[in-house]
Amino acid sequence: MKNLFTLLLVAFLQSVSAQIVDEPVAPPMDSPQDNATVYSMANIEGKPDFPGGLAKFYEFFAKNYVKPKGTENLTGKVFVTFVVDTDGSLSDIKILRDLGNGTGEEAVRVLKSCPKWIPGQQNGKKVRVQYSLPLRIGMTELKPASATPIKDKN
Repeated sequence: MKNLFTLLLVAFLQSVSAQIVDEPVAPPMDSPQDNATVYSMANIEGKPDFPGGLAKFYEFFAKNYVKPKGTENLTGKVFVTFVVDTDGSLSDIKILRDLGNGTGEEAVRVLKSCPKWIPGQQNGKKVRVQYSLPLRIGMTELKPASATPIKDKN
C-alpha cells in the first residue's frame, strides 16, 4: 500500500512539474496591461522628446500660453508631470505646483494642444514614459553670454 501511495505521489508531482515547466503565455503587446506600464525617465533607454528638441517645446509653450486675467505681472514656474504615450500623445497631465490664479490650468490647456512627441523606447519598443518639466511663466529665457575670443598679444 505504501509503494502504491509513493508511486501515485511521484506521478502526480511529475504532472504538476510538467505544467510548471511549460512556458507562460505572455499577453499580446497591444493588451491594456502592457500599455498600462509607465517607465521612469531614469530607467529608459530612449527618452521621449519634442520634435525639434526641448528648446522648440519651450518656444511652443511660450507662444501658446495666455496669462490668465489678473496674472499679467506674475512670474515664476509651473511644475507639471505627464505621460508621453506610445503614439506620442500626452496623457495623465498633472500640476505639481503652480503660481495660482489659473496658471496651472492654462499650462494644462497648452500641453493638451501640444503636437505629438517622439515616444520613449525600451528594448527597441515604444513605451509610455513619465515626464516632468518646469514651465516658465512671464520669465525671459537667460542666454549664455557670448564668448569673446582672446586676442594673442604677439
